Amino acid sequence: MTHGSENHPLVTRRALLKRAAGAVATASLAGLTGWLFHQRRLVPASHSAAEIPSFAVSGTEGMLVLVRGTSPAAMVAAALAELGGIARFIKPGDRVLIKPNCAFDRPAHFGATTSPEVLAEVVRQCRAAGAEVRVTDNPINNAEGCFVKSGLHDATKRAGGTVWLPTPALFGSARVGTAVIGPWEVLLAPLRWATKLIGVPTAKSHNLSRVSLAMKNWYGFLGHGRARLHQVIHDAIADLAAFITPTLVIIDGTRLLMTNGPTGGSLADVVPGNVIAAGTDQVALDALACTWLNVAPSEVGFIERSAQRGLGSPDWRALPHFKEVQV
Repeated sequence: MTHGSENHPLVTRRALLKRAAGAVATASLAGLTGWLFHQRRLVPASHSAAEIPSFAVSGTEGMLVLVRGTSPAAMVAAALAELGGIARFIKPGDRVLIKPNCAFDRPAHFGATTSPEVLAEVVRQCRAAGAEVRVTDNPINNAEGCFVKSGLHDATKRAGGTVWLPTPALFGSARVGTAVIGPWEVLLAPLRWATKLIGVPTAKSHNLSRVSLAMKNWYGFLGHGRARLHQVIHDAIADLAAFITPTLVIIDGTRLLMTNGPTGGSLADVVPGNVIAAGTDQVALDALACTWLNVAPSEVGFIERSAQRGLGSPDWRALPHFKEVQV
């Protein structure tokens, strides 16, 4: 005990009582907040909340291809060729929205963001198919800084696409799932602009959800207050998988953030992956990519919840159109 506390024991007791009272109040508030959060999904959605249509192309259900190699561009090209070519998904005049993972203002080699080489090839393929291409994300850090520092801004421009930075005017209310999210402010204008949607997430570990892959990537469409969803992260990701039905997803596993995800920050956390997966079944894609990160899909709550809701199959090997190639 310090000299001050010996001379003023009543002050110390009062301080302790105040701390105890504060702790009780905080716990009560946390309990009330948690109760209110869970009750919010019972409130009917506002009539002004938008519905987002499916971006899927008929006849492409259950497709998945795994590509191994060392050239990101060649791997993407090979994956698309095995799926029937980019023309199977993208037509002249399409407006293609691409959603990479650009959540942090880190260079790409730290593994927290999508590989610029992978993104560039996806943009090039879509442009060659005759589409207008825009790339967007609502990062945790400053959006422009994230796109520049990650290399995704230059990669998009070089390939003929446009980076669409989030602004308040682009957000609007949409119905996001039914389990825990409900009506939410989302990056609505880009979703309404698009006729096709392609997810290009990176494969990495995550301190809350175990992994961040295809379904978790849609978190970047959510607006203000999304940190509240961390306490129910697996149900929230399943809601996002129900909210977004993409045209195609290409998971970047060219380098893997094995630990300290999602932010990373040390090259010691990153290993070469030399793999990508492309397809239309988000649950199967995530289950497959879990194996790259040495995580059992059965241990990932949002994969189980999404499968239970009929959003896809975690048994990626059993898909009728599964292929594996080497380039």
